[in-house]
Amino acid sequence: MKSYKGKFKPKNPSRYKGDPTNIIYRSSWEAKFMKYLDEHPDVIYWASEELVIPYRSPVDGKIHRYFPDFLVHKKDLRGVIETVLVEIKPANQTVEPVKKKTINKAYINEVMTWGVNQAKWKAASEYCADRKWRFLIMTEKELNIKW
Repeated sequence: MKSYKGKFKPKNPSRYKGDPTNIIYRSSWEAKFMKYLDEHPDVIYWASEELVIPYRSPVDGKIHRYFPDFLVHKKDLRGVIETVLVEIKPANQTVEPVKKKTINKAYINEVMTWGVNQAKWKAASEYCADRKWRFLIMTEKELNIKW
């Protein structure tokens, strides 16, 4: 994947919760998902990195702020209104790193990223459960299917 950043300009700014003139994407996958959210008739409103969830990092033991990629309020396939918190990640960051015989900087970084992501996702899952929302992690694989 070619990683790039930019500003997204919605065709339907009234459906965006937040400042529709300052929507930032951090990957082509996020840009693609923003376009989907902006144009899909079942999306009532959406936001990008507008929600903050505190979590404790396993790396330093401190409380940090997690900004999930998307908050989506939409109709599901049955027409029922639901709220979904969506995180978009490369598939390789959604699986635990394989233990290696030789420990190097790259491996240590993978393990730390995995640990921090697990802490963020646990906090997000609990946050959503408290509100009867759904938490969903999407990778490049899921971005081509309906959710």
